Amino acid sequence: MEAFRIEVPDADLIDLRDRLARTRLPDQLPGTGWERGTDLGYLRELCDYWREDFDWRAVEAHLNRLTQLRGEIDGERIHCVYERAARDDATALLLLHGWPSTFAEFDKLVEPLRDGSPAFHVVVPSLPGYGFSGPTHDTGWTPRRIAAALDELMRRLGHARYAVHGGDWGSMVASQLGLQFPERVIAIHLSMVFPVRPRDGDPMEGLTAAEKEAVATMYRDGREETGYQRLQSTRPRSLAPALNDSPAGLAAWIVEKFRAWSDCGGDVERAFTRDELLTCVTIYWLTGTIHSSMRLYWEAQHAGAGDSGPLQRVPVPMGHARFPGDAFRTPRRWAEQLYDVRHWVEMPRGGHFAALEAPDLLADDLRTFLAALA
Repeated sequence: MEAFRIEVPDADLIDLRDRLARTRLPDQLPGTGWERGTDLGYLRELCDYWREDFDWRAVEAHLNRLTQLRGEIDGERIHCVYERAARDDATALLLLHGWPSTFAEFDKLVEPLRDGSPAFHVVVPSLPGYGFSGPTHDTGWTPRRIAAALDELMRRLGHARYAVHGGDWGSMVASQLGLQFPERVIAIHLSMVFPVRPRDGDPMEGLTAAEKEAVATMYRDGREETGYQRLQSTRPRSLAPALNDSPAGLAAWIVEKFRAWSDCGGDVERAFTRDELLTCVTIYWLTGTIHSSMRLYWEAQHAGAGDSGPLQRVPVPMGHARFPGDAFRTPRRWAEQLYDVRHWVEMPRGGHFAALEAPDLLADDLRTFLAALA
């Protein structure tokens, strides 16, 4: 692994502003809003801010305050933030993002976890195919293969044992790490538990009324919110040229998910600043990785059984922090089929992008869970 700094050429920023100035948005029917997709009035305002006021160089300098490394693992470039605690014997903690997020989701978490009590050696990779770990150049990058690459990353950083936190695809990769490397993974902490119904009997048996309502809501919302997943799992390359060529299109595709999956009450900027939203979108734009990030859905859909979510019990302790804005509301009884659940907390606020929305709650929960295992 070699030292890495983000250094985007000026020409790429000039090209981005030029494309934003020439944005051609479609029409929006009167009286319609976010229920049909991204609200175009909001998108126009966001793109105007992106072109005129968003300061990528300030974001770049802010991210470059963190120690970053990049090296080749399994034939691909893997990028990570690596911040060591003052104590050499601190526990190593691997933080894993998902889609449509980036390593920058954990920006507010790195220093509190590095400097707090207990302190951690914090490792935040960009998943293969995402941001500065992409684009990937090979097929077959499933959560199982990503887990093997990230375990190799931890070996190269000198950590024989480590804990893992993940949300979204990061939760799948964390589960695969616990399944494949139980002798090295101390524990996994998840902010999303993928719903797997009990194999035998009535899946609703033993659930409380609140849990039954949560499951009903999860599946009802899923019918409206998973169109992106179906497309990215079947024809990502048909969508990719539009998103790779139009920054406005890319923002529309990504920001709608930040609104839908956050604890924002319909106002996305109640949960995130414009700069936070555009940091994420700009990383995808400047690295040209929207296609390779979406390919993860296709690979997982078409891989062998068990290459995505675990199909057998993960033999390491698991903790779950459930945030109210997250669409996944898996009952604990369902989770206990596949995980050794030691810790389960219902959070008062926050959503799918918990490290951005509620970093204080997430950091405290990680400390509480891991301290109990010491």
